[in-house]
Amino acid sequence: MSTFGALNTAYRGLTAAQQGMNVAGQNIANAATEGYTRQRVDQSSVAAPARGLFSGGALQAGQGVSVNAIARLGSSFLDAGVRSAGAQAGYASVRSSALQGIEGILQEPGDNSISTALQGFWSAWQGAANQPDKSGPKGLLLNAANSVTDKISSAYKALDSQWSSVRGEAQDTVAAVNAAAAQVASYNTTIRSTLAAGGSANELIDARAKLTDQIAGLAGGTVREQPDGTVDVLVGGNALVTGGSVRTLALSGTPADRMGTSVQLRWENPPGIAAPDGGELAGALAVLAPASGGTGGAIAEAAESYNRFATALATAVNDVHQDGVTGAGASNVDFFTIVGTGPAALSISGPTSTNNIALRSSAGGALDTSIADEISQLGTGAGSPDRIWSGIVTGIGVQSRGAQQHEALTSAAQASALTGRASQASVSLDEENVSLLTNQHAYQAAARVMTAVDEALDVLINRTGLVGR
Repeated sequence: MSTFGALNTAYRGLTAAQQGMNVAGQNIANAATEGYTRQRVDQSSVAAPARGLFSGGALQAGQGVSVNAIARLGSSFLDAGVRSAGAQAGYASVRSSALQGIEGILQEPGDNSISTALQGFWSAWQGAANQPDKSGPKGLLLNAANSVTDKISSAYKALDSQWSSVRGEAQDTVAAVNAAAAQVASYNTTIRSTLAAGGSANELIDARAKLTDQIAGLAGGTVREQPDGTVDVLVGGNALVTGGSVRTLALSGTPADRMGTSVQLRWENPPGIAAPDGGELAGALAVLAPASGGTGGAIAEAAESYNRFATALATAVNDVHQDGVTGAGASNVDFFTIVGTGPAALSISGPTSTNNIALRSSAGGALDTSIADEISQLGTGAGSPDRIWSGIVTGIGVQSRGAQQHEALTSAAQASALTGRASQASVSLDEENVSLLTNQHAYQAAARVMTAVDEALDVLINRTGLVGR
């Protein structure tokens, strides 16, 4: 190696050490930055020149070190695990939140619950039976009946409001997915051009990774990396982002839709049905689905259970009440009425006057209360309205508890996935300090080599060949 070649070798060492210190300093500065992935200088030795005609076959020294790239120490495998865990956690969170909302509407047990209103309703029948000639107990019976029907209809309306709220949140989620997808496409374009020009796009890749994690949590998106540095984002197996292009999503229907309407996630261009395999959108779509015999959406199924209960209560009371005679002398009169073809929970109502209440049977005397006595006992028995309602409350409670446990498990899995990725990608201050010191000493060593070569050249050029002058 010539002395001038040695200078170039030392310079390469200075450059590599300087780059290493810069990267270590950047890692330390971004240790607390969310989504930052630590970086390392990728170095390799420069091979010796090929043996030439005048090399005499002697081995040649290497040419120093070369900085190939600034490597981003991320893991595609760990990133995929984080996205998968995020998609499951997003789905479980929305479903658990919806079921807890349904459970809150029940207000069981409590003073404002339907079970408490039912107890008061049966007791009011017994009170009217004890004083058939008094109008006060009959008035209390009307109030108790109205309390039951009001609570049923109020709960149904609360479920309808919850359905609209979840749909509105799903609409916002779709908008967030489309916005994140557009940003990913923009990053793809920038990253591709930066890498093609030989630059480092590590920070851009970090920013894009945060967006793909967000999409996974919202819509269960999966990521497929491409050789040019771009990524394709897939939702339900179909491309949401391909390079610099985006295929947007939309919810079917309008925000004015009410509970019972089918809600679907659709592709806008070209049109088609999208089927997210996880994320908050999948959870929202599952919750918003229409009732289907117990296998439909949680909100619609709960509303349908109120309809079944209202129908069962009206049928049980009316079957007995029709055999009696009202205060106005009418027979075959319903106590509860359900009108129209709409939800029974909204249309159920009691009598408007005490004259429409039947306490005695058609064969009884003026003070007969056999009808009232029989109705007051309807709360007991295997098929009683109380048992039906208790089954509804128990079923919703079991579903809610199961959903909460699922949410806890998926949250733990997500935390574990994030911890695993952080162990690979996060910055260790101790490690970076060691790297910084190592590169500082390497820089000093390269500078010493350069000084030594410089001194040797100075002697050869300026201090030799002076004899005879």
